Amino acid sequence: MTPSPRPPLSRRFGHLLGAYGLLVLTALLFLAFSLALPDTFPTLDNTSEILSNQSIPAVLALGAMIPIVTAKFDLSIGYGLGLAHVMTMHLLADEAWPWPLACLVVILGGAVFGVVNGVLVEFAKINSFIATLGTGSILYALTGWITNGARIVPGPQGLPAAFTDLYDSRFLGLPVSAFYVLALTAVLWLLLERLPLGRYLYVIGSNPRAAELVGIPTRRYVIYAFAGSGLIVGIAGVLLAAQQRIGNPSVGLDYLLPAFVGALLGSTAIKPGRANALGTLVAVVILAIGLAGIGQLGAQFWVTPLFNGATLLIAVGMAGYAARRQLRQRRTEPARTLSEYATTGRT
Repeated sequence: MTPSPRPPLSRRFGHLLGAYGLLVLTALLFLAFSLALPDTFPTLDNTSEILSNQSIPAVLALGAMIPIVTAKFDLSIGYGLGLAHVMTMHLLADEAWPWPLACLVVILGGAVFGVVNGVLVEFAKINSFIATLGTGSILYALTGWITNGARIVPGPQGLPAAFTDLYDSRFLGLPVSAFYVLALTAVLWLLLERLPLGRYLYVIGSNPRAAELVGIPTRRYVIYAFAGSGLIVGIAGVLLAAQQRIGNPSVGLDYLLPAFVGALLGSTAIKPGRANALGTLVAVVILAIGLAGIGQLGAQFWVTPLFNGATLLIAVGMAGYAARRQLRQRRTEPARTLSEYATTGRT
C-alpha cells in the first residue's frame, strides 16, 4: 500500500499556527506585561491572584463549552450561577444545612435543570438560544424570590471554615481553585477526546441528521450535554458562594459574557474549528492575563466590558474562520464517513 504523501510545508505550518498560535500569543502577552510592569506582574503573588480571580470564570467557560460541542448554546448559565450561588448561601445561612449536603443538592439541582434545558431544545424543538434565555429568566425570578431582592448575609458565626476552605485554601503554594480548573479540564478532555461519548457529541454538532442515520441517539446525547453544563454551573455556584461568603442575587450575570468568550475563543486553539477543553483553558488564561495586565496599567472600569465584548466578536470571527478552513481541508482529503469517525474518533 502506497503511503499518502505528506502535506506541503505551508499547510503544516498553517495547522501548527492555528492549533498553537493562541498558546504562543499567551506567552507573548505575559512577556509584554512583565516587561511593562516588572515589579508587579511577573510575581508569585500576582500569579496567585490571577488564578484565584479567574477560576470561577474558567469553570463556567468549560461548562458553556459542552453544549457548543453539539452546536447548541446555553444562555442560562449566568442566571444558573446566580441561583446556585444564592441557594448555597440560603441553605447554609438561613436553613443551617450541613455544608456537604447543601453543596451536593445545589450541584445535582444544576444537573437536573440542565436536563430541563435539553428536553426543551430536543423534544419541544425550541431553538437553544430562545429556550435557555427563557429558562434563564425563570432562574433569575427564582433567585429574586429566594432572596427577596436582598443579599443573604451569614450570622455572627459566619460560614463553616471547611466550606470556605473549598476556595480559600492553597495547594503547592497556589490557590486550590486553580487545581479544580485543571482537574475539570482533564476530565472533559478525557470525555470528549478519548471516549465514545465525546465522539458522538462532536458528530452531532457536525451533522445531527447524519448522526441519526448512523444510529446515534442525538436527543439523548444533547440532553447529556446540557446536563453536564448544568452540573458544572452548580459547581461554579458553590465555589462562588465559598469565595464571596454572601449571597448576591445579581452577581451571576457578570460571568455570562466571559464564559462564552472563553468557550468560543477556545475553539480556535489546540483543535481549531471545534470547541475543546484544552483550547478553552488556553483562552481563559489569555483573557485572565489580558484583564490583569490592563488593570494594573490603570485602565478605567469600562475597559473590562469593552475588552470582553471586543474579544467575543474576535472569537466568533476566528472560530468561524477555523471551521471553514477545516471544512476546506476535509474536502481535499479522502472521503471518510461519520460512522468511521464515531467509531475511531481520529480526525
